[in-house]
Amino acid sequence: MDVRALVEQKARGAREAARALALAPTRTKNEALLQMARGLVEKGEALLAANRADLERARGRGLARAFLDRLTLTESRVEDMAQGLREIAALPDPVGTVAESWRRPNGLEISRVRVPLGVIGFIYESRPNVTADAAGLCVKSGNAVILRGGSEAIESNTAIAAVLARALEKAGAPADAIQFVDIVDREAVAVLLELDGLVDLVIPRGGEEFVRWVSGRSRVPVLKHDKGLVHVYVDAGADLAMAARLVVNAKVQRPSVCNALETLLVHRDVAAGFLPAVAARLAEAGVELRGCPRTLGLVPGARPATDADWDTEYLDLVLAVRVVDDLDQAIAHIGRHGSGLAEAIVTNDLRHARRFTQEVDAAAVLVNASTRLVDGNQFGMGAEMGISTSRVHARGPVGVRELTTTKFVVLGDGQVRD
Repeated sequence: MDVRALVEQKARGAREAARALALAPTRTKNEALLQMARGLVEKGEALLAANRADLERARGRGLARAFLDRLTLTESRVEDMAQGLREIAALPDPVGTVAESWRRPNGLEISRVRVPLGVIGFIYESRPNVTADAAGLCVKSGNAVILRGGSEAIESNTAIAAVLARALEKAGAPADAIQFVDIVDREAVAVLLELDGLVDLVIPRGGEEFVRWVSGRSRVPVLKHDKGLVHVYVDAGADLAMAARLVVNAKVQRPSVCNALETLLVHRDVAAGFLPAVAARLAEAGVELRGCPRTLGLVPGARPATDADWDTEYLDLVLAVRVVDDLDQAIAHIGRHGSGLAEAIVTNDLRHARRFTQEVDAAAVLVNASTRLVDGNQFGMGAEMGISTSRVHARGPVGVRELTTTKFVVLGDGQVRD
């Protein structure tokens, strides 16, 4: 079977399964999720073996440390995947809930009711744990999903998807609701993007160039998970001990993910008291600093920043640093260079906090909190398909509610239009 025929076959299977899953009761979907979690734990050794094959191949290609970290599975990460599925099972089911309702003067009763989107094409790179998160969220929200992971994780993703599909069948749900495209050729993605009659939404999750390629080719609506060029601004009068703790966490805790800090902005009035101390803590963690001229005067060990550094998502232990004159300059810098994913301010000035949250355009804006908290799990959403930087349909962490749409249900007793 050629690539087009295979992808279309999977899409047709997903479309049929989506109709059944959309009508499945909550208890069936929850049992499927718990079966999925049990299956991952029971097959943990096989999953780790598959992942070792992916890692060996990736190391042979000389891929970067940050990439290898995203690719790696451990016993702990397998358990985290299982726990994520359990948490999704515990979430309220959005399907069938009434978002709003009202009564018209002519007696019509109108309700807006949540329903699944249908079939979701999820295209992602390198992180095999995302396979379980995406499948779990789609099952809970009543959607079928076509998964196409990156070639670097092909062994891991194939093994995980097989476990998840078998678990659906055990629970009495349609196994075809979880489809995995095991073709590494990009032609498979190109075919998937053309299936606007079978696929209702495409969610790409990966590098900036990859997301742009998907968006440019797709005939199916796209919900983008774009790059995370994330800033933290330390305001004048901020609690500097808190600021140091937040900056180190946002940069170091896991630098290879989209909500990690990439550019630090510091008010000139606190730069001398803040930057040398936080630079020492960052250096201990292995972070390379690239700074503006004023930063270099305070942190001699930093490298000079270039114009490109302000627009670079490092996904590694590298941090750009700029000293700014005031809040206005910080907001202007973010407006020019931010990607709209997450931005944070550290301040004790309530007026500045309000201005920052109102004027900074991003999916998530934080006050006195680490940007690493911008995550579906941390927000109590169980998991996420990604963090959408789109403005249409959903923005920010995409969980079960964001994977539904609404339909109008209208109840009448013979009304006609005059």
